[in-house]
Amino acid sequence: MRLFSRRRLFAGFAAIGAIAGVFGLRTASSRYYDGPVSDHFDGTRFFDPHSSPPKNFATLMRWYMGREKAEWPDSVPSPHSDTPPPRVAGPEWRLSYVGHASWLLQTAGLNILVDPVWARRVSPVSFLGPTRVNDPGVAFDALPPIDVVLVSHCHYDHLDAATLSRLAAAHGCRVITPLGNDTIIRDHDPSIRVEAHDWGDRVELGPGVAVTLAPMRHWAARHLLDRNKALWAAFVIETPAGRIYHVADSGYGDGSHFRSARERHGPFRLAVLPIGAYEPRWFMSEQHMNPEESVKAFRDCGAELALAHHYGTVQLTDEPIDAPVKALAAARVAAGIAPERFRVLQPGEVWTL
Repeated sequence: MRLFSRRRLFAGFAAIGAIAGVFGLRTASSRYYDGPVSDHFDGTRFFDPHSSPPKNFATLMRWYMGREKAEWPDSVPSPHSDTPPPRVAGPEWRLSYVGHASWLLQTAGLNILVDPVWARRVSPVSFLGPTRVNDPGVAFDALPPIDVVLVSHCHYDHLDAATLSRLAAAHGCRVITPLGNDTIIRDHDPSIRVEAHDWGDRVELGPGVAVTLAPMRHWAARHLLDRNKALWAAFVIETPAGRIYHVADSGYGDGSHFRSARERHGPFRLAVLPIGAYEPRWFMSEQHMNPEESVKAFRDCGAELALAHHYGTVQLTDEPIDAPVKALAAARVAAGIAPERFRVLQPGEVWTL
């Protein structure tokens, strides 16, 4: 075996070993959720009946060992930084892009964080794993009083337990998440006010504001032994200004999830859709859309407007840092969609409506 291959093999198993050796690792038989069998829960694990199972460990290592990873810069600071107001009253949206998949939504007197990650690394350990190349667009100490946190699923770039603890200590906020993720969060910090819900559940957040959990084409894990033991979800956020369809991570598939969301929960005024972390397609297509597919999802869900996210902050996959934004621009042109209808922000930029 070549020296390069040995080094890559060692690095690969070191990374996997670090993840598997995280303190608090649960056994293969332990559960995050106990509940009745359903059309997306077999009694032990969740599944998407319209998708294929996630790739196995051997396929993961095949990608890792043979990957052609573009080099990202060590630092790509955003020129923007937001200091939000304490509240936004009435039928107005103020959306601040924190970075990657993290957003602050202010509307109807409520402050809502979605998938908040202020960690430097999206990893179970402090010494290994993807590192952010730009700071959060809102400094943690500049946050307004946070009322509600929505956590879509348990991957480390979406469920940052340390950030949730900081939010609980500073704001005492509610945390809404799909089934099973509440166990992960409580295992880290029992003081967090977390509640778990299933696909289709509607949760009141405040006067005129509610969230419904909707299916998305993805999977979940925190380590090697808990594959799909917690659920994942998109969020349909009802507000006096209209409905927001927020998709954290999802493959496109045949587009049925997005058309179903339109039929069951539309019309949508805004869709927040991922555009990054998609190469190589043979490995990523079931779990992450590329920009062309994100444009299809935008059209399928029928939203008036869209905002892009899940790009440009942490390198999870192989494409260059600027590839998602360039590919989205090309996809918009091909679909005849004006740039102002599907916008791209940098961390710290604010979009109001």
